[in-house]
Amino acid sequence: MTPCLAGADGCPFGWLCITRDAAREVRSAIFHNAHALCFQSPTPDILCIDIPIGLADRGPRQADLQARRILAPHRHNSVFPAPARPVLAAPDYSAAAAISRELDGKGISKQAFNIYAKIREVDEALYANSELRARVREVHPEICFWAWNGGCPMLHAKKSTQGRADRRILIADHFGPGAFAAVRAAHRRAQASDDDIADAFAALWTAERIHAGQGATLPPDPPQDSRGLRMGMWY
Repeated sequence: MTPCLAGADGCPFGWLCITRDAAREVRSAIFHNAHALCFQSPTPDILCIDIPIGLADRGPRQADLQARRILAPHRHNSVFPAPARPVLAAPDYSAAAAISRELDGKGISKQAFNIYAKIREVDEALYANSELRARVREVHPEICFWAWNGGCPMLHAKKSTQGRADRRILIADHFGPGAFAAVRAAHRRAQASDDDIADAFAALWTAERIHAGQGATLPPDPPQDSRGLRMGMWY
């Protein structure tokens, strides 16, 4: 049976997920929460998702540090440090920043805090279901594009004209010239931006790479966190 492979990126309405079926046709859907994403029908055998999985109790994760080194000097700022687990439990931004300063001597940005709700969703889902841990993999789009681009970080930012063009060339070469446009036509821009679409394609490319036995992680032997979740970024 042909596996179902999927790549997902957070978007304003929840999660944009792109799959490619046995006939190599690209399909996409938006799911409002992590549970619906993970248990969609057909259920993905490998789901690569742009979200931290596995959280340190304090200090930075090796996955994030290594990703930033790989993407330097141009794309390293795209890697937001994953929150320490006690920070994730904070009820609001002020509390989260205070806990972060107490643990690690530094605050957090509001941009980073704004994705904590999605991190909690995925963290709770994977902690509660061991079956999910076997098929849901963390990715970072810029690390995916680095691998996709022959081990070279993308030179231009994804929101720039040249950056959009460079990423769409990779997408068209692998998924077909009409793949991006088909997903764009299926969703309003208020639901998913062009960036979300490109990043979900990068995650799907990585899911296909993992299925082919070519996937790897940062770090190569990911440690477990206190909940037993592996802290590894796939590419």
